[in-house]
Amino acid sequence: MSTVAFYTLGCKLNFAESSAIGQQLTKAGFEKKEFQEGADLYVINTCSVTDHADRKCKKVVREALKQNPNAYVVVMGCYAQLKPQEIAQIPGVDMVLGAAEKFDLISHLHSLVKEPKTRIHNAPIKEVNTFVPGYSLGDRTRIFLKVQDGCDYFCSFCTIPLARGKSRSGNVAETVELVKEAAQQGAKEIVLTGVNLGDFGVEHDQNFFDLVKAIDEIEGVDRYRISSIEPNLLTDEIIEFVAKSKRFVPHFHIPLQSGSDEILVRMRRKYLSDLYRSRIQKIKSLMPHCGIGVDVIVGFPGETEENFLETYRFLNELDVSYLHVFPYSERANTTAKKMKEVVPVKVRMERGEMLRGLSEKKRMAFYREHLGSRRPVLFEEEERRGVMFGFTDNYIKVATDYDPLLVNTVAQVTLSSLDSEGWVNAAFDYAEVAH
Repeated sequence: MSTVAFYTLGCKLNFAESSAIGQQLTKAGFEKKEFQEGADLYVINTCSVTDHADRKCKKVVREALKQNPNAYVVVMGCYAQLKPQEIAQIPGVDMVLGAAEKFDLISHLHSLVKEPKTRIHNAPIKEVNTFVPGYSLGDRTRIFLKVQDGCDYFCSFCTIPLARGKSRSGNVAETVELVKEAAQQGAKEIVLTGVNLGDFGVEHDQNFFDLVKAIDEIEGVDRYRISSIEPNLLTDEIIEFVAKSKRFVPHFHIPLQSGSDEILVRMRRKYLSDLYRSRIQKIKSLMPHCGIGVDVIVGFPGETEENFLETYRFLNELDVSYLHVFPYSERANTTAKKMKEVVPVKVRMERGEMLRGLSEKKRMAFYREHLGSRRPVLFEEEERRGVMFGFTDNYIKVATDYDPLLVNTVAQVTLSSLDSEGWVNAAFDYAEVAH
């Protein structure tokens, strides 16, 4: 039996797709191995949001060939769609698959014999118009469920429309059946993922709210989490529904990118800061305990010191829980790359550090605010020095002494104290653990 190992770079959507492709290979007779176990076939699913991801791809190829110098190496994903010829030049890469072709890996695998020339299967992105659903398996505590792909927004800094194509999804009925199938895998939590999640259903004259309402009725799922949603697509009706939902948790991740309206316009975002502020205020008015994460880019071309401080002040005043901070990275074939007034890399890094410090301040304040309260925690399998971890419904990281019986269970815990390593210690009654 041939063996296969995966390495996935980037977002939760990529992890869902890698798992779905892995399931295809398993059905075809492959045995899945851990990366370091020396597989016959290595599949590397790439990201290309930053140049760091590009460099990391090359490193992963080298590491795969260290495990097995004769391994057949396939590189797929966003980087593969954007720069197939560049990947083909990496020593040891046998096949490159673009955005559409990656889901047909089996049909392209004629053998695992390495050939002198790298094979490239990469259709133009404008020809990629099929939606392929999927979900992750392997981590029983949560499933990443892909319900949407592609994006029609063309923000000036972003390569994703070029890498993944136009926005597309299944319809509500098809997705409901996919959720039911995923629920049978035993996961307690399903995370809804997509490139532009809030754009779900547009080609079917449906919307994301239709999906949210439909899957909330499905039995067998303890919790749903919305991975990331654009502020202009996070409607009042979605917020109001989540606030009283049976299964949707009080946690949102909402990209901001900049708190300066001037920079938001240069980025070609679909909103200004007032709309973003109103979304946060709406959420907190209905769910004061809600966890809110924010994406922000620093050092975008033209971002002056005053623009950055405007962003800092805006975020400092917002009632949000944590930040994901990205120093701006030039990407080929984007409008932003052609812009003048380039911010020096050193300045980008300094601004990033300032916002990461603010993020930690926000996160600790959010954690302290909830000390003494009781919240449901889904415990995970990971163990670190006799300690296991989980997340509350509102995304507070919680720790307790490791107990294998707690894995993949939901427990009502008291958030007792803040640990020096940055999580909250839990106290709970075993009688309240829901297996």
